[in-house]
Amino acid sequence: MKKTTIGVPVAIGAGLLLALAAPLSASAHVTIDPGQAVAGSYTVVTVKVPNESETATTNRVEVSLPTDTPFTSVRYVPVAGWNAELVKTTLPEPVTVGEATVTEAVTSVVFTAEPGSEIGAGQLQLFPLSLGPVPDTGSVTLPADQGYTDGTTVSWNETAADAEHPAPVLYINDAPADDGHDAAAVVADAAPASPSTSDDTLARILAVGGLVVGAVGVVLAITARRSAANR
Repeated sequence: MKKTTIGVPVAIGAGLLLALAAPLSASAHVTIDPGQAVAGSYTVVTVKVPNESETATTNRVEVSLPTDTPFTSVRYVPVAGWNAELVKTTLPEPVTVGEATVTEAVTSVVFTAEPGSEIGAGQLQLFPLSLGPVPDTGSVTLPADQGYTDGTTVSWNETAADAEHPAPVLYINDAPADDGHDAAAVVADAAPASPSTSDDTLARILAVGGLVVGAVGVVLAITARRSAANR
């Protein structure tokens, strides 16, 4: 009887774990929030960095900024336990921003963790950036390199619709792409972010699957208990 009684909560727990894990597995990418901005404005975007390694922690994040449509103002919000560096370089070609000709700009922001402040398993770190003025263009890609304590680096720099490591994109005049990755971070008119349709659908399917597993476990447990009682 004890084995049968324990089977019920175990089965339910397995289903709930699968249901809870589904949304996490569907959105574990480096993204920005909001993913949309107005041309000419100064916007604050938050770079969201989850740790995806099961054996190492994230200790370095580098966000690349455009050189063809540079931001002349780049500022970061201090993050406890992390050091930030604004890397300014000479642009490949001079760029006119408003009435000024810009020959150098901040082309990347590097965040480095202090010992003990790395992003661990199941954790998410937020890195707010103030960028402006937002260029009058379709969109701006903000590739990110995620460094781990084991020496590996994951580059979130792909732009294909089915990319395995999609680059964060700030949409300006273009409509946000519903590709299952960046769309999760896109926000219309600076509203709170909502998950993409494809990610949400996958999460729902996996969640329902988890609940079904739990329900089957309950049925089996009850059947086993009745069989034991009839012996």
